[in-house]
Amino acid sequence: QVQLVESGGGLVQPGGSLRLSCALSGTTFTAFRFYIMGWYRQAPGKQRELVATITGGDRTNYADPVKGRFTISRENAKKTVALQMNSLKPEDTAVYYCKANLGTIESWGQGTQVIVSS
Repeated sequence: QVQLVESGGGLVQPGGSLRLSCALSGTTFTAFRFYIMGWYRQAPGKQRELVATITGGDRTNYADPVKGRFTISRENAKKTVALQMNSLKPEDTAVYYCKANLGTIESWGQGTQVIVSS
C-alpha cells in the first residue's frame, strides 16, 4: 500500500495562485510511472469531484471548471505530482486530495485545505 502526502494548501485571495504537491512513498520510481495520478476536491456539503489526472506518459485530463486555470504535472524520478492553480475563484474552495491508481487499486492522501476568499 502506497502512502500519499499532500502539501501547499492555504488561504489565497480571488485571482491568486497556489501550488499543491503530493509525494508518494511505498513504491519505486520505476513503478510510479505506471500509476495514474489525480487531484480531486471536496467542497463543504458537496461530493468529491475530479479536478485533473495525469498518466505516466504525461497525458492529462481536466474537469471543465478548471480548464485553462489549473495545470497538473508529475516528476516520476521524485514520485511527486503537482497542481498549479491560477486565477483562483471562491468556488475553488475545497479540501484537495491526491489519488494514486494502479489498475483497480486506489490510494488517497489525507487532503489539504484550499480557501479562496478576500
